[in-house]
Amino acid sequence: MNFTQAAKPYVEEKLRDAQHAFTNQDEETEFKALEDAHVIGQHSTFHHTRVHYEMLKFGLKRKDTKEVFGQLFRLIGAVTKTAVGLLPEGNTGGANVSPFKPIPLSPANKVILDKIKHAQS
Repeated sequence: MNFTQAAKPYVEEKLRDAQHAFTNQDEETEFKALEDAHVIGQHSTFHHTRVHYEMLKFGLKRKDTKEVFGQLFRLIGAVTKTAVGLLPEGNTGGANVSPFKPIPLSPANKVILDKIKHAQS
């Protein structure tokens, strides 16, 4: 099983959490779920690009110009740089952090990433 396949249920769960928070008009929880989906899926070009697209939609819904332009830049990076491994571990993916800054993994995301690595064995 490759990373994209192993990460899929975890990324999809976080995206469902984001959608649920959106339905409940809880922007903070929605964005946190998108950040977690980013951390979990960033080693897959597919998931990485998908999450940045969802973050772009978040910025558009909020009319947040900084987030929209930040996500457009990050989408290009996700498509072109993920496959060659140019990504900072643990980066949460929002325009509120540098796209080049590694960030320590949360304990919950570390557990998920360890499960994904184990599934690849």
